[in-house]
Amino acid sequence: MATDPVTDVPTHPERTLVLHLVGSPVDEAFADLSRLYASGCLAALRADTRYDNRIAHVAPGGRWSFPDDLTPAAIAAAEERSAARAFEMIESWGVDVVVPQMFCRPGMTSYRSVFDVLGIGRLGNSGEVMAIAADKAATRAIVAAAGVAVPDGEVVRRGDAPTLSLPVVVKPVDADNSDGVTMVRDASELPAALDTALALGDSALVESFVELGREVRCGIIVRDGELVCLPLEEYAVDAETKPIRDRADKLARSDDGDLFLVAKDAEHAWIVDDDDPIVAVVHEAARRCHRALGCRHHSLFDFRIDPDGTPFFLEAGPYCSFAPGSVIAVMAKAAGIGLDEVFAIAVAELRAEQEKR
Repeated sequence: MATDPVTDVPTHPERTLVLHLVGSPVDEAFADLSRLYASGCLAALRADTRYDNRIAHVAPGGRWSFPDDLTPAAIAAAEERSAARAFEMIESWGVDVVVPQMFCRPGMTSYRSVFDVLGIGRLGNSGEVMAIAADKAATRAIVAAAGVAVPDGEVVRRGDAPTLSLPVVVKPVDADNSDGVTMVRDASELPAALDTALALGDSALVESFVELGREVRCGIIVRDGELVCLPLEEYAVDAETKPIRDRADKLARSDDGDLFLVAKDAEHAWIVDDDDPIVAVVHEAARRCHRALGCRHHSLFDFRIDPDGTPFFLEAGPYCSFAPGSVIAVMAKAAGIGLDEVFAIAVAELRAEQEKR
């Protein structure tokens, strides 16, 4: 077995060299979330002899390292490097595929784009697509133009007075995981809701509340150039006790401080039967969203279903961590597609795209 002349790391030339881009230059909370998903992906791929997996970790502040694994001890022991030195190492390895596992804004946009500049194959959507998807107002405008129903909405800034009739949902334009989202039924609640949203950004999106209904998420993978819609995942909402989902429905920490995914049990989420009448209409809406946003390899969209069965687009999350707990992996498993196959399909799509250039 050969070793890399720079790092003395064993190399496997017969395998696809996969670089997992992990961490966050922004803060430890984003880095922790990234490590949670990346650890799951690495564990799932560890036994697959098709891949030689490496880790590139970015710490808050922007220093890079290449730990052997994602344990705190391994990260602490890894030599820190500047971005310039890190990219020298990555190029010396001859990386075949980069798997972006970063959830902060720079990680989802500029860190993805730099690999395109370097000509290194990267799974998932481009930095440009991720930037659009992070802007809820821009995304809803694009999918609405493609014929997908969206709730009535308006963007407001500090000092603006929303004009929509109550009830409404107020959310930051560019925050994730339901941070800063508030439902407002009474006008007296509106100023506090706007303050909460605007504390996380310069603008807030105010949308008319879509009565329940149901709330579902639709995932898509691209296989042989075709959009394959996966089984829908439905979320626990209730018109009286839980009219909207919030951060507590998505992420939490254990008593030991470890981050974990909440929406992964039967109380919070479940797979919708294929013969459910909402499946076909949501799949069609999701395909329109995928094409309108210019997604590739995979995409993920949330919809609110009104009492008449009409799906209203809520937001896009066009990423996949290839971890067993990631939504696309859960949906694919329900369709009989294992995580190893989901990953292999994405790698095959990337190679097909590279061959066409």
